[in-house]
Amino acid sequence: MLVKPLPLLMAPLALLIILLSMALGTLLAITSSHWLLAWIGLELNTIAILPLIAFRHFPRAVEACTKYFLIQASASALFLFASINNAWASGEWDIQQINHPIPTTLISIALASKVGLAPLHAWLPEVIQGVNLPTGLILSTWQKIAPLTLLIQINIPNPTLFIFLGISSVLIGGWAGLNQTQLRKILAYSSIAHTGWIVL
Repeated sequence: MLVKPLPLLMAPLALLIILLSMALGTLLAITSSHWLLAWIGLELNTIAILPLIAFRHFPRAVEACTKYFLIQASASALFLFASINNAWASGEWDIQQINHPIPTTLISIALASKVGLAPLHAWLPEVIQGVNLPTGLILSTWQKIAPLTLLIQINIPNPTLFIFLGISSVLIGGWAGLNQTQLRKILAYSSIAHTGWIVL
């Protein structure tokens, strides 16, 4: 009886399509001036990374993929709800025209959840622990470009929320990283802390 080994690498064409989809999603999100197009870009980015997370058919990888999908889907739903709420209040879908405090706060929380800012960070170490290092690198860096760019574009009436998210991310990321012995979790908490510095 011959046992067929698991493939170590993804097919080159499939990997190319996935990477191009991630690049397209990021570019669409950061260059759009319309909330709906930004949401589509974020969703395209999320859907493109899922095959990379679940590629290894281990229970830990499937669990990481499920956690990532559920967190990103709930953050996307909150993001879409807040952008519709803003369009209802202001009559504008333009990213620069968000002035009402409730949609601004909801969009900020949704984007903070997407990038893994504390106290919405608990999913990130668990997801990165379940993936291989190249996918963890993509999750820690590339997947944060679009949400952070959208956070920068928001007109912030009260920066207290961002100061709280930034300081808590720096403190939690630094302190939690000290107690870790697993490399991927150290990298995840380092990513949380550095994202906090970026937000500050």
